[in-house]
Amino acid sequence: MKVYELITIPRLEGMQIIAGASGKNREVESVNMMDAPDIIQFLNQNEFLITTAYHFKDTPHTLTELVKAMSQQGCAGLGIKTKRFLDHIPQEVITLANELSIPIIELPLDLSLGQIVNLTFHTILNKRAAELKLVLETHKQFTNLIMQGRGIQSLLEDLSQMIQHPVQLINQHFKPISQPISNMDFTSLLDGISIPATKSYPITLSLLSTKQDCTLFPVNISEKKNGFLLIIGEIQKTDQLTLSTIEQAANVISFSLLKENTLKQHVRNIRNDFFLHFLDGTFASQEEIIGRAAEFSLHYNQMYICAVGKIDGDLQHPTYTQRHEKEDDIFDFIEGELSVNTPKIHFYKKGDSCILLFEIQDLPLPPSRYVETNILQLQEKVSNYSGNTISFGVSTICQNFLHTKNGYTEATDALSQGKLSKKTQYIQTYHTKDIMELLRQIPLEDLKNYYSFALSGFDQTKSEEAQSLLETLSVYLETHCQISETAKRLFVHRNTVVYRIEKCEEMLGKSLKDSDTTLQIRLALRIKSLLAN
Repeated sequence: MKVYELITIPRLEGMQIIAGASGKNREVESVNMMDAPDIIQFLNQNEFLITTAYHFKDTPHTLTELVKAMSQQGCAGLGIKTKRFLDHIPQEVITLANELSIPIIELPLDLSLGQIVNLTFHTILNKRAAELKLVLETHKQFTNLIMQGRGIQSLLEDLSQMIQHPVQLINQHFKPISQPISNMDFTSLLDGISIPATKSYPITLSLLSTKQDCTLFPVNISEKKNGFLLIIGEIQKTDQLTLSTIEQAANVISFSLLKENTLKQHVRNIRNDFFLHFLDGTFASQEEIIGRAAEFSLHYNQMYICAVGKIDGDLQHPTYTQRHEKEDDIFDFIEGELSVNTPKIHFYKKGDSCILLFEIQDLPLPPSRYVETNILQLQEKVSNYSGNTISFGVSTICQNFLHTKNGYTEATDALSQGKLSKKTQYIQTYHTKDIMELLRQIPLEDLKNYYSFALSGFDQTKSEEAQSLLETLSVYLETHCQISETAKRLFVHRNTVVYRIEKCEEMLGKSLKDSDTTLQIRLALRIKSLLAN
């Protein structure tokens, strides 16, 4: 209750402010009677002190000491029965009260101090009860919104209407969690804001870009992460009703976010475990891998580029736990950035590194340029956010999801190659080392067409004889066309090899003595093993 509300209490209408009127908005939380001259040491903040001024009847000027002490303690005001023991309040006391904005109120003579205390306390309690009832109803209203499935966005809209201020929910990285409910660009408004380390909330900041004040209320997102309710405009700490309304909204939002985050974390863990098990070769069949991958929007025929990132240098934290927490914080920041800005990049964590799978079909840029552009943006954001740098190794193109296992190996090798050069915040692309890696860069459909053309005379699906001839041809070429060595490896007679090679030439319609023909067949046989993986 405010001081100006105090003088409007029924049966107390005779009270009037005779000094310190500029302090009429001071909060009144309790009432006390002055029954001893040493009352100064018992003064409390937001306390309304009433007295008959009996102790000052002979020395009224000493009231100045009481007014000074009340100002220092943050008292609400002083009520005096001026016609009882004092004829008037000394001018020096009135002047001081005006300077310190300590209201001095003239009390009615027809009421005892006890009656004034009772009436005031009764009004305060009734007001508190009404506020508590409203708070409970507000909490129930917000809870019902969530239980009915209308979500946090509806809650924020209702809160904004209640308090008449724009509201935005942001995470610990100052990124919006919900859609803005006004035309304001919250992202640019928050750019450069540094939240002071404090346990006292709410806190008020000034936005340099718009010269507006904003008030932050903490919201729990998970066990270790906090977000904020950002209110555009200053919320006075004396406005208890508005503060209570916002606090109830924050409590309901915290509960909803904790539940939602727990479910999301469970899904993330399942998705991450699947990919790590895939890399470790845990799954028994390709069909199982393809089926499980589709559950996480990882399609078999999609082409990918794999990037592996690792934070540069030492994180400079004294314990392993602190280093690990810092690492997790940076990786969570990266995952959050990707989920908002680039949904076609899949994020995973493996030990002290992160893995990015880029979908590279239907892109506005060439694949290598697209990957490099996104990684450069991430590196800049990580540096601005944490002060740390992160480097990436990048694979060649993986023609399907199954090939991302090789892509991960390539990206890891590239990351190690970059590290040898003692660079930081680098992007190192993998360079192909052998023919098999080169073949992986060619689209699968083109590989299949080449394979079918080169070995068109063989029936790979129905004829066991064709399979036997193809095996003989493969060994024959691997042994540099040595018939005796081929027979030895296949455990057959030399004449059998001669017969089979002649049969192969007949089916191919070409001579195996021609170097172009043998090169073509060697490539086709390499493609055969690649297609089988």
